[in-house]
Amino acid sequence: MPDLPGTPSATWTQDGFALGRIPAFRDNYIWLIGQAGGSRTVAVDPGEAEPLERLLDARGLSLAAILLTHHHADHVGGVARLLERFPGIPVFGPALESITGVTRPLAGDETLDVPGLPVPLRVLAVPGHTRGHLAYYLEPGPGAAPGLLFCGDTLFGLGCGRLFEGSPGQMHASLVSLAALPENTLVFCAHEYTLLNLPFAEAVDPYNAVLAQRGEEIRRLRARGEATVPMPLALERATNPFLRCAEPALAAAVADMAPDGDPVAVFAALREWRNRW
Repeated sequence: MPDLPGTPSATWTQDGFALGRIPAFRDNYIWLIGQAGGSRTVAVDPGEAEPLERLLDARGLSLAAILLTHHHADHVGGVARLLERFPGIPVFGPALESITGVTRPLAGDETLDVPGLPVPLRVLAVPGHTRGHLAYYLEPGPGAAPGLLFCGDTLFGLGCGRLFEGSPGQMHASLVSLAALPENTLVFCAHEYTLLNLPFAEAVDPYNAVLAQRGEEIRRLRARGEATVPMPLALERATNPFLRCAEPALAAAVADMAPDGDPVAVFAALREWRNRW
């Protein structure tokens, strides 16, 4: 696949939140969350510090806290430098993983008051990609405002993370738990992988009309160098094969590898097929 135009940094406000998307490395995203109109922000998975520092300086923001989903270097590599500039800020991360700089180890199921955030944050344990992987969920505000899910490398646009440390059963359970969040939840994953995942999704689910329509939009966005993330959870539930392992169409696609149609076996077969794609 040829290289595509990069995705520029972006900041916007939504439902009382100030949000930022910062590209890092080739396809990572560092996310910022704060209160609309505020001067403090929270960084999610700062794999490198420099692009984040440039945006903070350009917007006149200070860093209030860091959220880490897992221990991989492209998610934690900027922490040490950021702590030199912002000493004493809390760093939240998984208790089951060894990450230098973490001051608030978490197991999942916590509800936190995080400096810089206007509402409490729910911590979700989503093992599979790594042993202690976490996701962070901001509850929706009043009315029809969506919740915000920061899920690291567990759930991607049309895909999911590789199983480096966890089992298929763990990852499937983690994805089921994320899919159970309100359907208008916005998913902020840590990589721009949606176009990369599209051909596989089309191969295993060729008669999905919603996927076909989404595929056209994904190709248009990436051709213009625009991001596909964040995306509505409802759209992932309708088009992401790894969230649909209990559905007959996906079971049929891997019937030779998972003949009994058990959703965990279907997930394992899909993940192994994707690994070889």
